Parts: sequence; structure tokens; C-alpha cells
Amino acid sequence: MSEHVLLSKVLVLDESNTHDELIKAFCEERGLLPLRVNRQSLQGILSSNIDLGAVLLDEDYGRHDEEARDIAALIHHARRELPIFLSSATRKRLQDLAEPLQSYLCGVFSWDEQEHLKTLVDEYIFSLVYPSALVRGIAELSETVLIDQFQPMQVNCDVPYIVRDRLIYGEVFSLMEIESPWCRGYMMLQIEELPIRGILKHRSVSSEQDFREVNSFLGEVTNMIWGSFKSRFIGEPSENNTRIKIPLIINHKHKYISFGTENPQLCFRYTLRDEASGEAFVMYQRFIFNLSWSPEDFKEVSEFDELVSSGELEFF
Repeated sequence: MSEHVLLSKVLVLDESNTHDELIKAFCEERGLLPLRVNRQSLQGILSSNIDLGAVLLDEDYGRHDEEARDIAALIHHARRELPIFLSSATRKRLQDLAEPLQSYLCGVFSWDEQEHLKTLVDEYIFSLVYPSALVRGIAELSETVLIDQFQPMQVNCDVPYIVRDRLIYGEVFSLMEIESPWCRGYMMLQIEELPIRGILKHRSVSSEQDFREVNSFLGEVTNMIWGSFKSRFIGEPSENNTRIKIPLIINHKHKYISFGTENPQLCFRYTLRDEASGEAFVMYQRFIFNLSWSPEDFKEVSEFDELVSSGELEFF
């Protein structure tokens, strides 16, 4: 598998074409996938399941400050975790804006002077460093498990991406706590229930599969991915007597989950396709390092390390 570059989707609320080339060039350089939205579609997009990293709001998207404030308020209340950056040709600081609008924004920038926007993107979206070996390895080991468990379906992993949203996808998800000398947090798998029921139906003599069998199957997939992750990236666990716990908040009505941190999440999207029938569905995988994150201590566990640890090899 080729080495992945992390991306993040951002909403671009700019109905003019003045800055199109600057927006395109900046997003390509900084690993952003821009999604232009007109005012008529904004409410629907905010209500959708699209994972996002930030919003780039042009000052002329609203015809005056009061309308810009209302648009920012709409975004803030619908997706409170999303940072909103206002592009302005005349105003350089948040303090230059009216107080009600200020409260919804994380920063102001100019497309003609992009250094501050680079700082905002690094601070609010790409605030955590993910080693390329980790990102590549997660995709590889997860694809291996999914190919094995979802036979004969084809499995394809999209380019991994960063989100700040806290959305829940599908009806069923699993959480697995991750703990190592260099990280503490969770891995989460999210999927719709119906596709798994279809797979289990073909494998079982029973004509019906209830949600318990779906839960059991997803739990098995989660355990296998975790086992591979542990073998490749953690090795033998060390004792840690200073554990800190943070409560998880789940609101099913609003499809919302919080891990008690503002850190963005590392995400993978897998498409599983049955070539014979043409049916396809997706599975989302997220890594949330909300308790501890020290990428400088990360390393892959090599075969050499495993042989030394097991006693099959030893130093002179």
C-alpha cells in the first residue's frame, strides 16, 4: 500500500469566484478537501453525516454583518465542534468584528495573506502529529481483517482524514480502549446494521439474525483489529498505575459522541463491495487519543524485538 497523506474536509462558504484559484492552491498544499456550499443548501449539509474539519466563511457570504452572524450562529449550533475561520479583505483581527459575530469565530484571515490561515489550520485541524508508519499500518492491518471477515467482498480504504465533528454513523458501533507507552484512547468502528445482517444470513442455517448476533460479529472484528494493532505497535504492555479516566458522552438522538477532549480524530473509511451482486456498504474507523498522545515515543514492533522478547534471540 502506498503511503497515505492525511486530508480534512472543509466547508467553503464563498459564492464569488474571486478567490477560487487561491482557495484551490491553498487546500491542495495544506491537505484540505474544499466543499463549496451555497446558502440554500447549507442547512441540509449541516444536518447530513458529512465529517468535517472546519468552515471557511467569506465575509460576503452574508450580505452584512448581521447575516454573517446568523450564518455563523447556525453553523455553531448545528456543529459546535467545527472551527469557523472568516475570510475578510479589510478586517485582520477578531476584535475588528462586532461582538456577537466574534463569539462564533476562531480566527480571521485574508486570502491575499495566507500565513495566518496556515497557523489556524495547523492549530485547529492538524494539531496532532500522526506518524506515517502508524497511519499506513492501521489501514493495512484493518484491511487484512476486513477482507478475512467479510469474504468474498472487496475492501478498499479511502485516504485517511482528520475530523473535529463528533458524529455517529450507522446504528451500531464498537469501542475498544487502546493503551500503550505512547498513547491512550479508543478505537471505534461504526457501521449500519442491515449489511451485517445480510452477511450473517448467508453464513447461518437460521433464517433470522437479531441484533445480538450483529453485536457479536462486530465485536469479533474489533478484537481482531485490536489484536493486530497491539502486536504491530505496542508489543507487551507495561504496568501503569496512574490511569486517568474521562467519561464518554453519547446522545443517540443527535448521533453525537464526545470523548471529553477537543483533539481531532484520525479517521479511516472502508468501502466493502460484493462484485457479484454489486451491493456495497461502508465502515468507519476512528482513533481518539484523548488520554495520552506522545508520537515521539512511537515505534513499530519489529520481528527482531518479538524474538528477543520471547527469548528465541538474546544479546551476547
